[in-house]
Amino acid sequence: MKVRNQTKKKPKYNMFQNSWFMIKLAWNQKEKKVIFTAILLVLLGVALNLINLYIAPTILDVIETGVSFGQLITTILVFVSALALTYAFNAYVSANVLYGRISVRTEVIAMLNNKACRTSYPNLENEEFYKLTQQASIYCSSNNEATEAIWNTLTQLLMNVICFVFYTGLLLMVKPIMLIVILVTTLIGFFINNYLSEYKYKHKEIEAEEDKKLNYIDGVSRSINYAKDIRIFGLRSWLTELHDKSMDALHAFNSKVAGVYLWARIADLILSFVRNALAYVYLIGLVVNNKISVAEFLLYFSAVEGFSTLVTGVMTQLNILKKQSLDISVIREAVEYPEVFKFDEGEELNVDLNKDYTLELKNVSFRYPGKEKNILTNINLTIKPNEKIAIVGLNGAGKTTLVKLICGYYDPTEGEILLNGVNIKTYNREHYYKMFSAVFQHFSLLAGSIATNVAQTENNINYELVYQCIEKAGLKEKIESLPDKYESKLNREVYEDATNLSGGETQRLMLARALYKNAPIIVLDEPTSALDPIAEADIYNKYNELAKNKSSLFISHRLASTRFCDRILFIADEKIAEEGTHEELLALGGKYADLFEVQSKYYREGGLEDEE
Repeated sequence: MKVRNQTKKKPKYNMFQNSWFMIKLAWNQKEKKVIFTAILLVLLGVALNLINLYIAPTILDVIETGVSFGQLITTILVFVSALALTYAFNAYVSANVLYGRISVRTEVIAMLNNKACRTSYPNLENEEFYKLTQQASIYCSSNNEATEAIWNTLTQLLMNVICFVFYTGLLLMVKPIMLIVILVTTLIGFFINNYLSEYKYKHKEIEAEEDKKLNYIDGVSRSINYAKDIRIFGLRSWLTELHDKSMDALHAFNSKVAGVYLWARIADLILSFVRNALAYVYLIGLVVNNKISVAEFLLYFSAVEGFSTLVTGVMTQLNILKKQSLDISVIREAVEYPEVFKFDEGEELNVDLNKDYTLELKNVSFRYPGKEKNILTNINLTIKPNEKIAIVGLNGAGKTTLVKLICGYYDPTEGEILLNGVNIKTYNREHYYKMFSAVFQHFSLLAGSIATNVAQTENNINYELVYQCIEKAGLKEKIESLPDKYESKLNREVYEDATNLSGGETQRLMLARALYKNAPIIVLDEPTSALDPIAEADIYNKYNELAKNKSSLFISHRLASTRFCDRILFIADEKIAEEGTHEELLALGGKYADLFEVQSKYYREGGLEDEE
């Protein structure tokens, strides 16, 4: 089961606007056949409705007039042939509309994916944007969701409206009052049925809450990340107990829903009986008084039943269209969510590797949205061309936040960041990102070959550069030992024969990727955290070569690893508390020296214990 949470605020777009949005999308995405087949299905549906309405009364009328047997057979054959051909054509068209509609839905998915990949980074941490995108993803996740199902709704609605107009004209020929009675009883039945049938929808948060729990339990039970804990701590019985409680709650809720639905069906049955009884009695009276023939009686009575079905159909489809419109409105609001940064409207920035770049932070302060306290306050920092800077400090001091500000993931709450004297806010932010190559703590390993993960593309890969970057990152021997070498697949969620790299190997692969991009500034956020001491030392020895002709920012908790940097920034108390080379900071005897002493003592004591 899936959780569906409608937003409480008034939707930005109405039914007509969202229907027109989908029609325009199909037209612009060269899926015009979706529109034309929908119109064709409407015409075929109307034709089938009318053939079924007239077939029995017409044959009965032919029999009453005493025509020859040959004429009777001809009439039957004409109707049967028309019915068979129309059904066959309708079935053929219906079977061939699916792929065009899927194509339109996948275009909506592409719009959402594009938004997620391009949107301003702060939006990804915005609760409102998160909820919108989560809901939007659900609303285009299957054939039954609004972005595809709306074509069925529009088709059925238009077909019902056309037939409704025809049936109205037909019944007005009998007596207008009967039309009014049928219309009123049908509408009363619809609204009662609809009100009771929406009980589940109106109380969906009850079901959603239990669904959420079940989805979580299911995810934990299946996840390899929890497999060890479940076994070592005996969590199976606890998870089973939680699962059973949620299932019992869902069962109780659905039993209540079933009881409400039963009353809805009873009300519908009573009103249908009253409506048909009145029509039946009135039409029989007309036959008895020779005002209509038996064939006309059959025609009008069929029209009464059909008219009632059409009224219910129109109202039902409008109700469905309203709900689908709400879903599509959520999708459009997600796609059109306001951006914090400039993109296409920003100034162009052409990154030139032969050009020197200076980054300057002037009086920069930053506070996360919703927080009362700054994490960084009044930071002034200049990063010179080809300078290698280490950023150190305790957990939570703001090291990664500082790097994210420099990389342009956030804008300062106060102050400004300048690139060669120009505020980075003025640039197209996507262009600015080209200034940086990075290895962050959390890896973005994608399903694909090793080569594509390094190049971050499947087209025009420079394999010579891939080989060089893999070698510089110290991963050549491992990759070339694999059967498919650089074409070895990664990620077993997609490829059954995928290669599993260790944490350290993956970290080296990410380093190779950063080198392949070859940007002017390289950012390394704990790049050796998953490496053993020997591998870590190897990376440090290669660091000058890796960062050659580049500016670099290096975040580390291990102060011994910062010696090769030109300058070390010690972050504490929301600011750059200390600054200098490794030797200068040790001589200063401040917080950096204290922390280095603690770490050094730990390693010295560990060494003595090992010796003993």
